[in-house]
Amino acid sequence: AHRGASLHAPENTLEAFELGVLQGANVLELDVHMTRDGEIVVMHDATVDRTTNGTGEVRAMTYAQIQQLDAGYHFVDRSGRTFFRDRDVTVPTLAEVLQAFPRVGFNIEIKQADAPMVAQTLQLLDRLKPENVLLTAGNDAIMQALEAANPSYALGMSHGQCRAVVKGASFEGFRGRALQVPPRYLLMRVVTKKLLARAHAAGVEVHVWTVNDARKAKPLVALGVDGVMSDDPGALVDVMRVDSRS
Repeated sequence: AHRGASLHAPENTLEAFELGVLQGANVLELDVHMTRDGEIVVMHDATVDRTTNGTGEVRAMTYAQIQQLDAGYHFVDRSGRTFFRDRDVTVPTLAEVLQAFPRVGFNIEIKQADAPMVAQTLQLLDRLKPENVLLTAGNDAIMQALEAANPSYALGMSHGQCRAVVKGASFEGFRGRALQVPPRYLLMRVVTKKLLARAHAAGVEVHVWTVNDARKAKPLVALGVDGVMSDDPGALVDVMRVDSRS
């Protein structure tokens, strides 16, 4: 579930994650930043502007300030309704999400490049000990910091690393065990049988983002991808169940 069932509920909130689990998602994808006073919170953007009624950078705000924000303020569903506004939807901490959903896996993308971010995230994970975690970062420097920390958790690959292997570089040169890519990039088809064969031969899973159309998900599942990220996991779960019975 990409930021939870974010097509139907405000992204990266407990409400969206709960709905994603109810729809059948077995992994919750989320993004984290750190507040000025060191709390790891679940937020995609560096600022709170797009998804809340506040303004400013997460890194410049205290956790108490973040807690006061309405994380459902800007959400509009496909019918144009804004019924999550003023409903006490808040920005959750990473700890809250991990503790609320102990039976699913977590795909955690570290967004903030500040030096303490990686260490603080790993300390939290070591304390709570979730069973199934993949740590990733699109930013090359953050991924290098993750690799240098040598965590016991599985690692993904940065955008730069993904581009390199898609262009033909060997998977053996990277520690990441999950390649996360879109089905297509501009006019280029990214997810191919050849790429899947290369990845699987190296012990690397291939996860595809972000697919909300069941008709587009089905051929990817048939091709052999290991995971599909979606804002609408319920629709894709239905497709996968039909595909597994055929």
